[in-house]
Amino acid sequence: MTAELVPATCDGGMLTRLLESQAGVLHRSEVPPELIRHVRRELHARRWQRVGRDVFVSHNGALGYGQRLQAAVKASPRGSALAGPTAAELDGLQGFSTSDIFVTQPCGTRHPRLPGVVVHYSRFLDEADVHPLRTPRRCRPPRSIVDAAAWASRDDRARAIVLAAVQQRLVTPDQLHDALSRRGPCLRHALIAETIDDAAGGIASVPEREFALIVRAFHLPEPARQRILERPDGRYYLDADWAEFGLAVEVDGRGHLDVIAWDSDLDRANDIVIDGRTLLRFTSYAVRHRPDSVGETLMRALIARGWDGHTAV
Repeated sequence: MTAELVPATCDGGMLTRLLESQAGVLHRSEVPPELIRHVRRELHARRWQRVGRDVFVSHNGALGYGQRLQAAVKASPRGSALAGPTAAELDGLQGFSTSDIFVTQPCGTRHPRLPGVVVHYSRFLDEADVHPLRTPRRCRPPRSIVDAAAWASRDDRARAIVLAAVQQRLVTPDQLHDALSRRGPCLRHALIAETIDDAAGGIASVPEREFALIVRAFHLPEPARQRILERPDGRYYLDADWAEFGLAVEVDGRGHLDVIAWDSDLDRANDIVIDGRTLLRFTSYAVRHRPDSVGETLMRALIARGWDGHTAV
């Protein structure tokens, strides 16, 4: 709020600077004792407002987003921090904004029950996961991303959060694995770990065995695997190739996390098409978790290219 409403004393100047640095939001414990009466007068006159039990805002209008963030942390028990999608967005994650404010607070503490604030509890909130200097106090990006994925409304959104965070270079897969290992039990733990592996790339995340099972379950002709194609810049391997039907398949583990890698992938895809093949692409997630859809797509593609449904190739 405006500095003229704060007494022009040494402590008044300190309070003014504090209000300016915290978007006009204060906790009772931050008010110098000699200025408590001043704060009470402002509240009584309704020039200031109270949020929760012990948090004051130095105006009487609607709170802006920055003020809501400050109030959510200050109204929560000691040791609490902005978390999940809220903290991740503050640290740069794009594409997953939410009007709710997510806060993690220590287990066994009291819920502040502020409108628009979603509270989660955790026993793991030390400096390894909570930044000691950022304001408002918030979790570090690796922990925020893991939590945001665990709290997402759907599995596909959880995967998208993890992949986007790596793509946007907010975190590395190693940092996410470390945060997940210290997180303790959480929703979607296996899915998050699997998605981190996908983000790291490599066929640790490309399930060749699962793909082979799909081919056999749908009684499809066996493809050649890891077929070598010669390109001007070197050799390239197709994950699966039905040369007789002009059909090739690639299973993407990385989700095209890098623009340069994406360009290279497109160049390879173009070469495959120039060679006369049709290229199908599936994510490793689809191979693992949507095998029926993958199998039906493969079967339709092969039939469209002349497979009679019985011929062994």
